[in-house]
Amino acid sequence: MSEGRKAGLFLIFVTVFIDLLGFGIVLPLLPRYGEHFEAGGGTLGLLMASFSAMQFIFAPIWGRISDRVGRRPILILGLLGSTVFYGMFGFATSLGKEGMFLGIGALSWLFITRIGAGIAGATIPTAQAYIADITGPKERGKGMALIGAAFGIGFTFGPLIGAAFVSAETGATPSAAPGYVACVLSGMAALLSIFKLPESLNKQTSESLAKRHHWFDVASFRHALSRPCIGLILLTSFLTTFAFAQFESTLSLLTQELGFAARSNFFIFAYIGFILTLSQGILVRRLIPKVGEYRMGLAGIILMVLGLLLIGVAGNSGSYMLLYAVLPISVIGFSATTPSLQSLLSLNTSEDQQGGVLGVGQSISALARILGPLAGIILFKGTQNGAIEGSITSPYWVGAAIMLLGLILMSGLKTSTDKNEDS
Repeated sequence: MSEGRKAGLFLIFVTVFIDLLGFGIVLPLLPRYGEHFEAGGGTLGLLMASFSAMQFIFAPIWGRISDRVGRRPILILGLLGSTVFYGMFGFATSLGKEGMFLGIGALSWLFITRIGAGIAGATIPTAQAYIADITGPKERGKGMALIGAAFGIGFTFGPLIGAAFVSAETGATPSAAPGYVACVLSGMAALLSIFKLPESLNKQTSESLAKRHHWFDVASFRHALSRPCIGLILLTSFLTTFAFAQFESTLSLLTQELGFAARSNFFIFAYIGFILTLSQGILVRRLIPKVGEYRMGLAGIILMVLGLLLIGVAGNSGSYMLLYAVLPISVIGFSATTPSLQSLLSLNTSEDQQGGVLGVGQSISALARILGPLAGIILFKGTQNGAIEGSITSPYWVGAAIMLLGLILMSGLKTSTDKNEDS
């Protein structure tokens, strides 16, 4: 690989990493901030889901536009948008419960900022396309792994940075500082892209790609569902992401109930990011070639069932240390299951259908990330206010039950795969 291409990969990694630091700062705070501004269960669920919903809609749109105008302008536009909306998030937080700006209350401004940040942050696939532009087939996997590394490291260090700007006291008023810090970091990434990032897409490639992109490939979706094996993989992937999204979106509310201050809450999210980085970058990557995708996926689902059950136990016991002890089980389980299912999806798809079917898989996962937070927070808040019978740990019991269904589907997948191989 030439020095210029290596520099391009490094710059993409740095810009995505800096931008994801901002995401890692805001995400752990959002449920608590929404609750502070008196959002009900459904409203808070919609607030959490709004970011993923915008990414689901706009990621393919930005991808199509980048095929025409180039990757660099779209990446810069996304980073500038993140800068603006993270700054607005900080400002909205500073308004207080009764505050208004332009006749709009703070909670409505939180919605506007998350919708805007979701639109602006939907450029990660464009960053992946940038890597595809400047790498050959042999280098592509390593290049794409940089995005995963940026996610893991950003989600680890973002909460650690955020922890320095919030109170260590339980029940303290939400601080506007994390939003402003995320704004500054995204602004730094935008400036880096403006002054240092070269364009990766040449005109000939642009004209070719512009003819091939679709928002949602209906033909690929029908093809995927026509094969039982592919349908089982997609459904299992949906359930896995849905259950994990329930856990992820309600964790900061659970820690609040357990008496975690905002700073301690940041530390627990940094802890999760660190586990994800280690398990995805070292453990799972080395084990999959040895044990195979099916066994790794099966083990991951079993770990998710056990881990979610134990999180429920930790929540009911109110034990700070028990929660820290059991969190790695479900996180490692998710780290093992997701790449295994993605690989199985690819292995069971013909070469000429790879792009379409994998795109369907991404859409299914995106839908799960929209619906999972909505369901999880409604369960959490509903049990909290008595609208639903149960406890605040209901999202984790339900998540474990969902993963038991995933375990049954995974067992069926083995039979279906064997039949396909025999035929």
